[in-house]
This record gives sequence, C-alpha cells and structure tokens, in this order.
Amino acid sequence: MVQHISTEIAVVGAGVVGLAIAEALCAEGLEVVLIDPEPPGSGASYGNAGTIADYAVMPVGSPDVLKSLPSLLFNRNSPLAIRPGALGALAPWLLRFARQSLPGPALRNAMAIAGLLEGAKDLWTDLAARIGGLDLMRAEGCLYLYETERALKGAEADMDFRRSLGVEVELIDDRGLAQLEPGLQGMAGAAYFPNAVFLSDPGAMVTRLAQAALQYAGLLTGRVDRLTRQFDGILLEGEAFKLHAKRVILAAGAHSRDLARMAGDKVPLDTERGYHVEFDMDRPLLNRPCCPTARGFYLCPMTGRLRVAGTVELGGLTAPPSAHRIARLLEGARSVFPHLGEPDRTWMGFRPSIPDSVPVIGPSRAGGEVIHAFGHGHIGLTLAPVTAQIVTDLVMGREPGRDISACRADRF
Repeated sequence: MVQHISTEIAVVGAGVVGLAIAEALCAEGLEVVLIDPEPPGSGASYGNAGTIADYAVMPVGSPDVLKSLPSLLFNRNSPLAIRPGALGALAPWLLRFARQSLPGPALRNAMAIAGLLEGAKDLWTDLAARIGGLDLMRAEGCLYLYETERALKGAEADMDFRRSLGVEVELIDDRGLAQLEPGLQGMAGAAYFPNAVFLSDPGAMVTRLAQAALQYAGLLTGRVDRLTRQFDGILLEGEAFKLHAKRVILAAGAHSRDLARMAGDKVPLDTERGYHVEFDMDRPLLNRPCCPTARGFYLCPMTGRLRVAGTVELGGLTAPPSAHRIARLLEGARSVFPHLGEPDRTWMGFRPSIPDSVPVIGPSRAGGEVIHAFGHGHIGLTLAPVTAQIVTDLVMGREPGRDISACRADRF
C-alpha cells in the first residue's frame, strides 16, 4: 500500500547535514519530514574522524597532488587510490579533478572552503548546547604529524598559506610534540591547530541531534526513487510512498547525484569510500586527533576506543569493502603504536566527492523549490551547522550571511 504524505519541507537525507538542516528549519516553525532508507545518523555521519576542522581549507586537488596523481592513483598503498575496475567510469570525474588541481582553480577553491569554514566551531558549540551535546566536545586542537625534519620543514609553505586564509597554526618540534602527546614516539614534529575541536563520540552526538530534530520533524524510512516538479511543489516517490512538498532539500550525501539530475542539475559527484578500524581500550593513547601526514589517516581518541580513520578510495557505492584498505590502516596504526593487536571492529562508509572539493549548496537552476546541500567531502561534519544556517536563510527568504556563489550547482 502506497502512503500519501504532504508537508511544507522535505529533507532527503538524515545524516548529520540533513539532521542539522531539519533542526534549524523546525526552530523556524516549519513543518519538516526527513526521508532516508537508513537510520538517522548512520553512514559517514557515524564513521568519521570526529573533528570540527577549522583548518581544513585545502581542497583535495592541488598542484602538488596533480604532480603525483598517477603514482597516487595507481599505487595500491597510496592514501588516495582507485578501486580496481573503476577507472573507466571515473575518467570524466578525474579529468575535472585534474583541472581543478591547477594553481588558479586550487587557490579559488581553497578560498571558497575557507569562507564556508569561518565560524563553524562557534556554530557547532551553539548546536551542541541546544541538543545537550557539549559534554562530547573536546577543545584540545589537532595535530598533523611529520616523521622527518625534511617533511616538517616542507610544511612551512602549506602552513603559511593556511594562515593567509585565517587558520591559526603553530609548527612545533619533537620536544613541543612530546609535551602535547607524551605517548607518541619517532616523530620530528607537528603542525598544531589549537582551535580544532573533536567529538569524543560522533555517533552519540549525531544521535542526540536526531533526537532533537525528531521532536518536531517527521521521519519517513525509504529511498526516494523519483523527483518530479509540479505546479504547486515537488513530488517525491518511493516504493511505498508519495510525498508532496512545497520545498525539497537534497542532503543525501554520496547518494545525491541522481536526485540532483532529476531536479535539473548535472553535478559531477562521485563516491569516496572511507574506512575506519577501532581498538577498544580504557585509557586513550592520545589527547587529541593526530594525522600522520605521509599516510593520510587520523588517530582519534574516542570514548572507550582508538579510532583509526581515513584514506581515500574512489570506487562507487556498490562494491564490497576492500580488505587491502583495511590492512593499510592497520599497518599505519601499528607504525605509530606497534603494540596494537587486532581491531575490535572495522567499518566502511561513503563520502560525496566533488572535483573541486567545494560542496553544492543553494537553489537548483530550475527553481528554488529544490535546494541542494550535499557534496561536503571530508568536512561534512564540520560544515553541518553552517549548511543548516545557509539553507534556513534561503528557505526563509533571507540573504545568507556568507558568500555561496562558489557553491552554485550550475558552476559545472
């Protein structure tokens, strides 16, 4: 039996971005229904590194990455790799990615990302206070780790560029690192980002966000298979429902491309498959998230466990998890902490990846009845309340408080 529903606002996607949008729209007194085939807050919203990353201004594509792109993509042990068999389907995306990695586009993309990140920590603090999540926030900063003096010296230009975009960062030697992280050995130094905040349990935080949003919003469990514009709104159809909404927010993360196309926008979104492994422990080995930069993952001290999260594998939504990528995470974790045994659990999830690393936020080119809010890549957790603020302003007819021209869906 097909369920017929009508609402003011439908938010497609109940990850951290969709939930933050629903919470903000409900606070304006609007009628909201969330739609997702999976439980709210599962997927990438659960499995991430838990960092509110004010420092993450760099797009994935840069001139340095472009120079080493062939070796990165075709080295199975690289932190950026392609799943075997996916190259043909990814070729158009990779060409766009290469163009966006040139000096001019990379600079523009970094500036756009920095503009979005401004104030993210404060917005997260406000959101956590509203949903009872302040106890899960840790204002301990974050570290990029460098194994050699040469690598530490080579980071100076990168950090100077980040400072030019408003990031506070300090390069510290091995003695300074030992004061912050006594348990780390064998590192030449680090870049310390003091303003970064991390979540001791991102899954718990998103659960509290879901509980807060669902006090007022409805929840429809199902997958949207069809989006159709009508004279009085948008019709969303799934296997067991037909939902009519005056406005639709597309916040389905890595699953947003086909929906955006139905709304009238062809967006070059593809999928990064992210992984984590976890080791249960009573006492954390670290005080804050640490990223061994040469290996491309994060060591994250979370409640009752150490989470090792990261790497980028381009490869779509359907293939099973790669045992090889899990093995590389384990190898990397043990290079820092050799005594680690077998992990207590492993996980794979999907990130939405745009060639320029700038999310798609704003009205569809075919009309503002559909608003895009996806493509956040590695900073979806960080930008959730920022995106919610922008979308809420658009829905309420207010001018957004920041420049989102770089986020247009028609920029492609």
